[in-house]
Amino acid sequence: MSYPIHYRYTREHEWISVDDAIGTVGITDYAQGSLGDIVYVDLPRSGDAVTAGAVFGSVESVKAVSDLFSPVSGKVTAVNEELKNAPDKINEDPHGTWIIKVDLSNPAELDSLLDAGAYEAFIAEETGH
Repeated sequence: MSYPIHYRYTREHEWISVDDAIGTVGITDYAQGSLGDIVYVDLPRSGDAVTAGAVFGSVESVKAVSDLFSPVSGKVTAVNEELKNAPDKINEDPHGTWIIKVDLSNPAELDSLLDAGAYEAFIAEETGH
């Protein structure tokens, strides 16, 4: 799996794509593959504040419940309501299925995230492949 080069990545396996000051956040293919079939996504509300590195929700699969960590700080401007009835969309298209959109309060936080090459190297190191 190749990871989109215009995204930035966290070591907790979230991705973010930024357009102007709005970040679109989802989980990586590696994360959904590790989780297995996703059956539920616990989402924040639009207007909620998120903090870089802090939990903003969770993803439940047939294997486990996994926390979602925000890659940036800011205010949630949109939540993917479609995931309430179809959480498996994340399994089908992890890099095309967003979870939340965030109005960034500190765009400099993006500098601490991994680019696609660094994320792929991180996964290889984590998995030993």
